Amino acid sequence: MTLTINYNYRIYPSLAQQELMLSWLETCRRLYNRCLRDLKDWMNSRKCLVDRCSIYQEYIMSPDIPFPGYMEQKRQLTQWKKTEPELKAVHSQVTQDVVKRLHNSWETFKHRGQGFPRFKKYGRYQSFLFPQFQKSPIVGNQIKLPMIGLVNINLHREIPTGFRVKGVRVVSRCRGTKWFVVITISADVSVPDTPAYGRAIGVDVGLNDFLATSDGLKITRPKFFVDLQSELKLLQRRASRKCKGSKNWEKAQVKVARLHHKIDNTRKDWQLKIAHSLCDQADSIFVEDIDYRVMAKGFLGKHSLDASFGQFRALVKWVCWKRGKFFATVDHRGTSKQCPDCGAEWDNNLSIRWHTCKECGYSRNRDVASAEVIRNRGIEKYPRTIGEWKPPADSVLLEILNLDKCYAGMPNCEVGKPAP
Repeated sequence: MTLTINYNYRIYPSLAQQELMLSWLETCRRLYNRCLRDLKDWMNSRKCLVDRCSIYQEYIMSPDIPFPGYMEQKRQLTQWKKTEPELKAVHSQVTQDVVKRLHNSWETFKHRGQGFPRFKKYGRYQSFLFPQFQKSPIVGNQIKLPMIGLVNINLHREIPTGFRVKGVRVVSRCRGTKWFVVITISADVSVPDTPAYGRAIGVDVGLNDFLATSDGLKITRPKFFVDLQSELKLLQRRASRKCKGSKNWEKAQVKVARLHHKIDNTRKDWQLKIAHSLCDQADSIFVEDIDYRVMAKGFLGKHSLDASFGQFRALVKWVCWKRGKFFATVDHRGTSKQCPDCGAEWDNNLSIRWHTCKECGYSRNRDVASAEVIRNRGIEKYPRTIGEWKPPADSVLLEILNLDKCYAGMPNCEVGKPAP
């Protein structure tokens, strides 16, 4: 079994390297749109009926032309490079990955039945990939990228021993003013699934309080986007008054992008700290299986997106995996209308924030009671093992876990040890 992990680092390229990488991104964007245009033209040429043509327009294309699949467009890419020097100036594996990226989106569209690949506008193509390396590109405090050279990197955590660098993705943020690399590392190591064990808690999320646990802990929801909305509105108003395409317009767009980047980073950092705090309190964590995309379409959509419940659930799952904790989802239906003590149903609306059971007299905060119901459903669905579960004594896996503990700023936590 192969374990694959992505590490994200900040890099500091020189001005010449930034210009080169921005030109590569623009070339990749044009190549992506060109391949997508060929794909759509081939499909449109076969939309008309067999016995008649439409009265509007037809795409004239020979029936002998094969479908522009992945291998076909890779062969076409080789021919394009002979006549177009800008394609040849980009690393060959980078351009091949652009074609692969398009057809991955195409296969996903066929699988889901929605989400047809779209043309990339200027500035919307923000990353390119070096898919393979013979040896590690990390050289001291620099990373060696093919055809770009040595780039300074903030190596805030070392590549673990036993892992090999599989690929490097260069990412542009804030309209090319901030650069990152996502290093994909892999190792042949078996990671067993964590069983349900130890102390269990249920977590209920909401807009009044960001979360409430079955232990009675409640955390107020920070309004990351709403608090900075007035500043963002001011920057966007200033940007709209600039001549589009001018240098002042580009500077204004950078300020808007930087503020969005700040909001996203602040929210994610806070949610990671909350996830680690939950893992400190329990060994098994249960949450609801709600589709938060539905909440984002309601009249409270802005606040739901600002809270980012889906991202928080994904981060809790990731942190639980790193720290050897058990994570699972349970059925969300009726969790706020059921007594956690006797199981009786009640029909109070959401305006009533205190739950009092008429059957058994149980009385508690509505969100905390809902979290207790989630915990009870999780324990019933996933019976916990008796005793203490410990991760396998694999040196590579233990090194990963130890690195992640230090990165989280919690050097005293012990992986796999139940909370008191």
